[in-house]
Amino acid sequence: LPSMRTPTAMIVGLVLCPCGLLLTLTGTLAPNWRQVSLVPGQPIDVVWEQGIWDICREQQSTHDRLCGQADELGYFEQVPVRVAQGLMPSSLVLTVVGLVVAALGVRCWQPEPRHLVAGVAGLVLLLSGLMSLVPSSWYTHELWAVPAAPGSTLGIGYSLVLSYLGSCMEILGGLALALSFHHCCKE
Repeated sequence: LPSMRTPTAMIVGLVLCPCGLLLTLTGTLAPNWRQVSLVPGQPIDVVWEQGIWDICREQQSTHDRLCGQADELGYFEQVPVRVAQGLMPSSLVLTVVGLVVAALGVRCWQPEPRHLVAGVAGLVLLLSGLMSLVPSSWYTHELWAVPAAPGSTLGIGYSLVLSYLGSCMEILGGLALALSFHHCCKE
């Protein structure tokens, strides 16, 4: 008789990966991978938020925020930013594909899960997590090398942190689903 329980590893994978997708999506779209503050010639409460698609200027005392700022220092021409512009959306697409394959492999409407399909989905999701971890790590490593106004203070933005967390959740979820291969080997 087939067991009516879905394996715990599959449940873990199906919880972590969609959460990782949401965090990575937010990190990709939100313009705050890096914060530039204390810019000479600007009011002391002005913060420039730089993402991989946009640059915003926020005056913190009034909460006035204006996006679409001109890229005067060639920020978007930097290699870590260009790599992030390519890999982050690719990772999002691969994550969606992996989740669709996982839905086909994990028992939803069947008496038994398809362990081989769930394991393949785990590998796809693991790859998508690595694809988003690479640009996040590289950008962090090059954070102070990417041009900024001389004398300004640089800091890590929340989008970069969300991208890291999302990547790690996708990697862990993909590993959990990849454990389904163990069941295939036992058979």
